[in-house]
Amino acid sequence: MSVLVASDLDRTLIYSAAALGLEMPDAEAPRLLCVETYEGKPLSYLTETAAGLLAELVRTSVFVPTTTRTVEQYRRIRLPGPAPRFAICANGGQLLVDGEPDADWHQRVRSALDDGCAPLEEVRAHLSATADPAWLLKERVAEELFAYLVVRRELLPEEYVKELTQWADPRGWTVSLQGRKIYAVPKPLTKSAAVAEIKSRTGADEVLAAGDSLLDTDLLLAADRAWRPGHGELADIGWSAPQLTVVEEKGVAAGEAIVRALGERSSVTWARARSRIVRAVSRGRD
Repeated sequence: MSVLVASDLDRTLIYSAAALGLEMPDAEAPRLLCVETYEGKPLSYLTETAAGLLAELVRTSVFVPTTTRTVEQYRRIRLPGPAPRFAICANGGQLLVDGEPDADWHQRVRSALDDGCAPLEEVRAHLSATADPAWLLKERVAEELFAYLVVRRELLPEEYVKELTQWADPRGWTVSLQGRKIYAVPKPLTKSAAVAEIKSRTGADEVLAAGDSLLDTDLLLAADRAWRPGHGELADIGWSAPQLTVVEEKGVAAGEAIVRALGERSSVTWARARSRIVRAVSRGRD
């Protein structure tokens, strides 16, 4: 029996310096491992304890990094343990197999987007027309699939995201505010669809998932068991589901708690499966 573990990365398993949430005295702060550099500077971290737990999880399950990052952005990350065979990028728009994009999957995604929502150019034009240079830092398009803004969060008007959501929803797009980024993503572009494809290919019996943002809700709902941290977009709205466990920790400590929970559940599932196999073999001998 195999377990598929699909986890969001940023602010779920790995954390920028600004998102670490180290509120304890400096002498009590956990040791950190840098897992990403950008332009020669350290960018993302997890605790050393989480790194050890994650390395073991990668070895004992079908571990699938599942991110809204582009393929290029994902490739900057060096997670502990063996390289995962599968990874999901661009919120499900890119399925990597042994590090390379699966062209057939990408074409299937594009066909679904063409049929189900307003075109990317319409959304880009609206973002450009409504974003205020007073708080806008960058406008970006990811994999020609979705768009996002990098903003000065402290200057962003409270009503902007709400108004953008109201505009985007009838056009088949979802809006999500994560840190300094405002994402506009087509509704058919989902992490859960890509996870379902990997589950089909691997024959996994159980799916575990973790995430912190609105863009992770479909992933968490599709899993047999799911976890979210005590911070983030979902925490802000108190989002929950029957199969969801909320860890109390926030910041990088939440990442450690989540990977520990994923590993413990994966081990329990494997132990139960092994026990059933042993009993079946014993009955066959009898």
